[in-house]
Amino acid sequence: MTTFAGSTALVTGGASGIGYLTGKRLLEQGLSHLVVWDVQDDALARVVGELTSLGHRVDGFRVDVTDLAQVRDALGRMRASGVHVDILVNNAGIVVGREFAAHTHDDVRRTMAVNALAPMHLALEILPGMLERRRGHVVNIASAAGLVSNPGMSVYCASKWAVIGWSDSLRIEMDRSRSSVQVTTVMPYYIDTGMFAGVRSRVLPILKPDDVAREIVAAIRKDRRFLYLPKALGLLALVRGLMPARLFDTIGGEWAGVYHSMRTFTGRVAAPASAPSLLPPAPREPLAGQRDRRE
Repeated sequence: MTTFAGSTALVTGGASGIGYLTGKRLLEQGLSHLVVWDVQDDALARVVGELTSLGHRVDGFRVDVTDLAQVRDALGRMRASGVHVDILVNNAGIVVGREFAAHTHDDVRRTMAVNALAPMHLALEILPGMLERRRGHVVNIASAAGLVSNPGMSVYCASKWAVIGWSDSLRIEMDRSRSSVQVTTVMPYYIDTGMFAGVRSRVLPILKPDDVAREIVAAIRKDRRFLYLPKALGLLALVRGLMPARLFDTIGGEWAGVYHSMRTFTGRVAAPASAPSLLPPAPREPLAGQRDRRE
């Protein structure tokens, strides 16, 4: 079991949504030190102030997780003050809700960089210390979108498929090397945080954020390899494998309404133009009409 007392947890995208709730829940369950990374300055200051006022040890860093220089600088400052990460929660993420042909190249770059590449680079920086100290837990927040294809969120699906494949491969490597480092892959359905505002679900209920955070923290404590939310999602790969693709499209996609769930997607109101970029400078195409949100 992963011990929270005496441990430090780093939560990316931890100033709002599931990241914030998971960090708060970890503290309530006995975590000694929470470090929050986010690009939203106001939200970061608010969360650190709120949780500190409750008597918890909380530090916040403004970090763009797609910028390796910023990642290394923040980790360097943490290590210089004697802080080492015992629990890494890779939570930061964005979604662009539109069909693939309407994406820009920048949409694709940003989604893959935040959702798929950043967790790998951050784990690569932190993992050596965990292995040296013979303790640690890497928690990767993926999605049910990494288990089943869905129109209107193709690049998001691709990014989460990548996270699931990498996360479970890392788990196997840690197991085979008899490491003490644990790896948990979290795959939730739509969560009512506002990130997927407007989506409709016919069969499965939209998940409540507090319930998801509670399940994530319980999975960390118990060293769960996989967390499917709801649990029925664990059968999804089997069902897809047994059914011909066209039959699954008809039953799961059309009758159950999965393929229509993003038609009414709105997301939250877009961040103001002054908000920090999620990627280092790169040639950009116009982002007119883009709708994306951070988890």
